[in-house]
Amino acid sequence: MFMYSLPLFFEHIHFFSVADFGMFVVGLLVILIINANYSEKTEYQQSLNNYLFASWSGNIALIWVAIPFFILLNIALFAADTMAKTGIFTVSIWDDIHLIFFLPVIWWTVSIWRCSTNTNYLISGAFARFLTISVFFEYALKMLIRIDYPRIFFECEELFLDYGNCF
Repeated sequence: MFMYSLPLFFEHIHFFSVADFGMFVVGLLVILIINANYSEKTEYQQSLNNYLFASWSGNIALIWVAIPFFILLNIALFAADTMAKTGIFTVSIWDDIHLIFFLPVIWWTVSIWRCSTNTNYLISGAFARFLTISVFFEYALKMLIRIDYPRIFFECEELFLDYGNCF
């Protein structure tokens, strides 16, 4: 996450500095840690038979919701961004991939917020919520780059059929 978009954001867009971004991240983490909830129940439903529904309703441990989807999402987004930067994917295919992953990201966000009390540490629940917020920030950065700065991200010289999307 942020492998390609954050360096472009700081190098070309100059909306705010690295120090401002660091203060914003630390402030957001502090707010999430202060607002973290802790549940007294220590037994969670560990059945993975109905994984999607159990995680949507907040009945499984946080680690079973946060880690697998976060790893898969980051691998997929990194592969899509790498292929778009090298010119293998066109701009419209890159848009389609991000649109396809948007609904699972919403499911993941709701699941994380509901399962964040199913942990033994307050910091892990707050950090998992921070990861969901950072995924939406990543999507906002990619939308900004796609709409306003496509020439700095995509190989527009290589995209003959999709050259109109580079303006």
